[in-house]
Amino acid sequence: MRRKTPALDVCRIKKDMGFRVKRSGHLRRRAGALYTLERATMKHVTIYTDGACIGNPGPGGYGAVLLYEGNRQELSGGYRRTTNNRMEIRAVLAGLRSLKEPCRVTVFSDSRYVVDAMSKGWAESWRDKGWRKRDKTPALNPDLWEEMLDLSERHQVEFRWVKGHAGDPENERCDELAVAAASGGDLAHDEVYEKKGAKR
Repeated sequence: MRRKTPALDVCRIKKDMGFRVKRSGHLRRRAGALYTLERATMKHVTIYTDGACIGNPGPGGYGAVLLYEGNRQELSGGYRRTTNNRMEIRAVLAGLRSLKEPCRVTVFSDSRYVVDAMSKGWAESWRDKGWRKRDKTPALNPDLWEEMLDLSERHQVEFRWVKGHAGDPENERCDELAVAAASGGDLAHDEVYEKKGAKR
């Protein structure tokens, strides 16, 4: 007598598949809840930044003000030969580097170059293209953008543009810090810029 091949239990298969889908959805919801919880427990730091350059290129400086729950920290630094754009980026880097743990960060900058490059994904696109822009020309300051992208992966960073020299007290303070740093003595070497002789 010929043995019959067992019929496929379609209902069982559908049930199993449905279980997997439900479980997958549950895991996604759980991951989303953990992400929300992580954001809620992370410190929220506000960073104001500005850069300055005398000559562009020329002596340059950056300033950053960090604010967290009533606490305040001011950072600044100067370079003997650099550009304004590089100082704008370095101001943000100085602020992000100073954070000792992953944080939610809101960065205020009066540089469209910085804000648009990060918030619109330009810097990430340049990196993906081997530091080339859409028109195939080289993207400038890749050494600084590389670090900016790395730090933005460690922290949850939101970039916001603020109009410069328009009365915002923290933006004005950052400008004071940057100008003072650019005008100071014993300025550091912006080694990558000086070595490559970049223009901006």
